[in-house]
Amino acid sequence: MRNVIWILLLFVLAVVAAGVFGRNDAVVTLYWAPWRLDLSFNVFVVLWLLLSVALYLTLQTLRTLIGLPRRARQWRIARRDHYAQRALREALALYFGARYSRAHKAAQRALTIQQTTPELSADAEFITLARLLAAGSLHRLQDRAGRDELLKQALASSATGGNGRAADEGVRLMAAEWALDDRDAERALALLAELPPGLARRTQALRLKLQAARLARQPLDALRTARLLAKHQGFSPLAAQGLLRSLAMEALDAARDADQLQRVWEQLDATDRRDAFVAAHAAAAMAGHGRAALARAMLQPFWDAPQARSPEEWQALAKAFARSLDGVGSDWLPRLEAATVAHPTRPELIYALGRALAQLQLWGKARQQLEHCADDPELPAPLRRDAWRCLAEMAEREEDWDRARACYRRAARIE
Repeated sequence: MRNVIWILLLFVLAVVAAGVFGRNDAVVTLYWAPWRLDLSFNVFVVLWLLLSVALYLTLQTLRTLIGLPRRARQWRIARRDHYAQRALREALALYFGARYSRAHKAAQRALTIQQTTPELSADAEFITLARLLAAGSLHRLQDRAGRDELLKQALASSATGGNGRAADEGVRLMAAEWALDDRDAERALALLAELPPGLARRTQALRLKLQAARLARQPLDALRTARLLAKHQGFSPLAAQGLLRSLAMEALDAARDADQLQRVWEQLDATDRRDAFVAAHAAAAMAGHGRAALARAMLQPFWDAPQARSPEEWQALAKAFARSLDGVGSDWLPRLEAATVAHPTRPELIYALGRALAQLQLWGKARQQLEHCADDPELPAPLRRDAWRCLAEMAEREEDWDRARACYRRAARIE
């Protein structure tokens, strides 16, 4: 098909040439004293075209010859850039392949090529990535001094780069991550505090901040960070719930006395204070500090509105309530009775009511409630053991020694 088109074009050219040059009436005369040259118009046009082509080819040849040094220089720069890029890719592949010593050498080779070529040394992003890769290899090789030196150089080169924002952010995040690997929580927190606001809100930065806060034993800061991560869907809902609960308990455990425990409790988010396990943990800790009234105040919202809860939650609440019975008043009995009426199948509520009745010295009602739940297999073993122990103490008050021994025997048999 292409040949056919060329043939048609030749025919068209022949027709045009025949129409234009068919008649040879015109004459072109060139004067160059004392000579004169007469040419037909057709010959003049052909000679003019040939002269133009020859001049064009001559100029192109001269331009090519003059540009040879520049083209050779560009070719050498391109080759060096190719070698530098290849060395960087090789370093990256070796790094992922856990060949850290070779990866460091390849990254240094890429840096050497880049920095010894003036035309390539202005690529700050390439230099930053190569230094970061070399520093990462040294980090894996436990060469902290060399790693820190390369890290400083990477930060300096990323700061001078015009379009190296992503590389700069990567350097800062990697520096914080390496500080965590070194178990240096203070340095990690300091590096994370220097992050720009946009970068500090990213999921990876929040994860690093969470790890640093936990390593530095700052559970309240860790709890706030974990809540932000949960808000940004950094964890699954179930994992977020467990993590927030454990961090809240860590914050409570860090309190040294009742006043500090109260301050930590007030600093917790309302969602944490509504968590049955967190509230039970806080109440048990407060009772351990001798503030049973404050412990009961932490548990009161759960008994005022006894909602449908899991058995584990009721067990934790009942156990915490049993530890905070000192000074309990009769005003608690309507709450406990309402809870047992609302959930009659939960032995933990019956146990809590029985322990409160025993504390108020209502021995008959207390014995009835505790005997009802002491043999219930759904009641945890520690609570069943405590119920039998309480029954034994009531029997001792009545000097019913046989019954007391039987109750102690039943408590001892519970594993």
